[in-house]
Amino acid sequence: MSLQRDKDYGTPASSSDKTVSLEIDGFKVSVPEGTSVMRAASSIGIEIPKLCATDSLEPFGSCRLCVVQVEGGRGYPASCTTPVYEGMKVTTQNDKLGQIRRGIMELYISDHPLDCLTCSANGNCELQDMAGTVGLREVRYGYEGKNHLKSEKDASNPYFTFDPSKCIVCSRCVRACEETQGTFALTIDGRGFDSVISPGQHEAFMDSECVSCGACVQACPTATLMEKGVIDKGQADHSVITTCAYCGVGCSFKAEMKGAEVVRMVPDKNGQANHGHSCVKGRFAFGYATHPDRITSPMIRKSIHDPWQKVSWDEAINYAASEFKRIQAKYGRYSVGGLTSSRCTNEEAYLVQKLVRAAFGNNNVDTCARVCHSPTGYGLKQTLGESAGTQTFDSVMQSDVIVVIGANPTDGHPVFGSLMKKRLRQGAKLIVADPRDIDLVKSAHVKADYHLKLRPGTNVALINALAHVIVEEGLVNESFALERCEVESYKKWKEFVSLERNSPEATEYVTGVPAAQVREAARLYATGGNAAIYYGLGVTEHSQGSTTVIGIANLAMATGNIGREGVGVNPLRGQNNVQGSCDMGSFPHELPGYRHVSDFETRALFESAWKTTLESEPGLRIPNMFSAALDGSFKGLYCEGEDIAQSDPDTQHVFAALEAMECVVVQDLFLNETAKFAHVFLPGASFLEKSGTFTNAERRISPVRRVMPPLAGYEDWEVTQMLSNALGYPMNYSHASEILDEIASLVPTFTGVSFKKLDELGSVQWPCNENAPNGTPTMHVDTFVRGKGRFMLTEYVATHERSSSRYPLILTTGRILSQYNVGAQTRRTHNSMWHSEDRLEIHPHDAENRGIKDGDWVGIKSRAGETVLRATISERVQPGVVYTTFHFPESGANVITTDNSDWATNCPEYKVTAVQVSPVSQTSEWQENFRAFTEKQLALLDSASAE
Repeated sequence: MSLQRDKDYGTPASSSDKTVSLEIDGFKVSVPEGTSVMRAASSIGIEIPKLCATDSLEPFGSCRLCVVQVEGGRGYPASCTTPVYEGMKVTTQNDKLGQIRRGIMELYISDHPLDCLTCSANGNCELQDMAGTVGLREVRYGYEGKNHLKSEKDASNPYFTFDPSKCIVCSRCVRACEETQGTFALTIDGRGFDSVISPGQHEAFMDSECVSCGACVQACPTATLMEKGVIDKGQADHSVITTCAYCGVGCSFKAEMKGAEVVRMVPDKNGQANHGHSCVKGRFAFGYATHPDRITSPMIRKSIHDPWQKVSWDEAINYAASEFKRIQAKYGRYSVGGLTSSRCTNEEAYLVQKLVRAAFGNNNVDTCARVCHSPTGYGLKQTLGESAGTQTFDSVMQSDVIVVIGANPTDGHPVFGSLMKKRLRQGAKLIVADPRDIDLVKSAHVKADYHLKLRPGTNVALINALAHVIVEEGLVNESFALERCEVESYKKWKEFVSLERNSPEATEYVTGVPAAQVREAARLYATGGNAAIYYGLGVTEHSQGSTTVIGIANLAMATGNIGREGVGVNPLRGQNNVQGSCDMGSFPHELPGYRHVSDFETRALFESAWKTTLESEPGLRIPNMFSAALDGSFKGLYCEGEDIAQSDPDTQHVFAALEAMECVVVQDLFLNETAKFAHVFLPGASFLEKSGTFTNAERRISPVRRVMPPLAGYEDWEVTQMLSNALGYPMNYSHASEILDEIASLVPTFTGVSFKKLDELGSVQWPCNENAPNGTPTMHVDTFVRGKGRFMLTEYVATHERSSSRYPLILTTGRILSQYNVGAQTRRTHNSMWHSEDRLEIHPHDAENRGIKDGDWVGIKSRAGETVLRATISERVQPGVVYTTFHFPESGANVITTDNSDWATNCPEYKVTAVQVSPVSQTSEWQENFRAFTEKQLALLDSASAE
């Protein structure tokens, strides 16, 4: 292994189809029209010196180090800002150019510390490299006069430092913040010698609008912006490309290493989902992998009230297997089940569902998609024929109109959010449908054309109103709908949405969105050119989540906005592998590849491959497992990588169900909330310790490569295999690649996928098979997967969860940029410096009526329970609506969510809970009980550690 540095061509590639031929230093070269002289030279191995230029940013032309001579031209133009033309003849090196470059470098070095040997960038510094490249040998002036050498360092950010004494004001950091991230947090303040880089208005980085994405650090050519990991540990000596284990964007990273220690995570410029960009989580928040809280020894106990005992792997596996066998012998074959993880790899999810079906002998397997995107799977399968999004992320750059419904991309999917903002700055129109003012509604150089600020729970009514306008005003793409879709279903849909009760005027009292605004937004979506819909949990986590997904698909089909670049129906999947866990057959009714367990031919295929008999009836969903546990018929659970005790709704119900089970086996990194109810703890492996694949929200299968040995000795799939063998069902894989090969042999959309293919292409989007050997970027191009698209009726049915005089406010939930999901990873990093607790956002009007001031402790009471949070008074929420995140277990956000769920999939209705909010002086009874229980469980863990 070696440390691979990416080649930097200096300026971005041109997308022109026209080719230009020219001569550089006597060598002929042909490049696309619009290519810079610098990039053209680099393409044939001639590297022109540069400092302000980099191929991830538009050319700037400030450093003048890249000057060249052009035959017949005047002066010495900068090669980064000079485009090629036919017949051009360029000289990149002669005595005069060398003299100019040395003079420029001398000016830079005259105001730069000469501490190269002790500098953290030594060995990876572009300024250092360029000084050598241009042949600078002496600096004749500068150190006795005015300089910046004593400028104060800013170490406020937990992940990187800013040292102005080493800044050459090349503006790369400022441009990266603008062009790549789109935050505009950095500026150049002052002129000439007084020019300095300034976060915000002369603020420290931590006090500014900086979101710590790392784009500025990545762009910096010196040690001005430097990761603290590199400062502490030195430059890395080798790197491994892998895939981020946070959100559904699936960013590719180079894990830069010293031995088995990660020095830093560098976004891979060849990553097809992120193109060298990152967010604060993927870039910096990897420290959880080696956090002291990691449990690396297997543990067992008879009761959750007993101390944990550290045991060998064999003893833990055999104990778990014997308990599952005992339970099935006593309570029957269906008394146990398993949960796959959207945090784990495809291969690991595949093995867990295989274990449940082949070793347990039932279909009691489910995954966290049940509580997030199961309505996506149902709704898109029913209408389009495939349970996945239709486009690549890059497709948004071809969109003319972008619709964001119930999603917050800049917080939940920040790298894609930055790409979307880039397209919006180029002129695309934006429609946001959300009860809350998310950043996209109005932020730096981005403003929504329409913000449809609907009431929580009224998505279907809004979608129907949009459809009503499109049909009634003749804005449908009739030819597309009649040619590509089932004609009868289309006609019924048109008749349904045309009904007066679906008009914007009739639905206004339901949604709260002015009818005129709905009509204008509908016209824009239908007539504005390429229109793409992106949606998130604000669509799916409702009692009518599946209905809304169906309604969104109806809109796309009716307007012909599907089957090409820039359009489509795009679910923003929450976790890194939630798409993959669904693909792998993690639902109780489906085998891998979304094929129903009742289908004889499908079952026969898997029975032949797995050499066992499979159950034909669907198993228990997660909510059914809980109910069965409480009625005494479900007694054992194998839970890999999920924290259902924190993430699932109606927490007290979940706690009671877990406590009623006789054997809960948890496989994880930490003693999470679910593990506190466990009888067997099997240490898990972080994404840095395993090989396999993740599938992101755009169906992109990306490699996960082991960069360091598993701290507990095994990758997760190996643990599942050991358990299966102990249960009496043999598994004999020697590497994750063999599991993927088996998946490819059984799942039609994965037929062409292999570790070898991923090594060659970097990543592929399924379907990848003989019809699409390099994958499928855009779905449903000529025909829908199901043949003809199917329109379905979407009657609005109000949720049972209503506000009342007792519970007058509606609580909705979401995520924040710095924390992730249940927070198990990010809470164990410096990300908590930005967000250290869950807070309740409440509108000033509602706060004033209740005598609540900013920062006050408030009780939030629902029909299900009560908790206490600190209040943040904010106009981001509308009157009558309150909002919180769910990253901290002690907050008890899900104590107050109810057991209402989607009619088709049981996805919980997290987004609509009727509550009352009032000032309090102490925490809730649940929080006091939670605190006592947690302290007891940690004490029982400590007793094992003391052995």
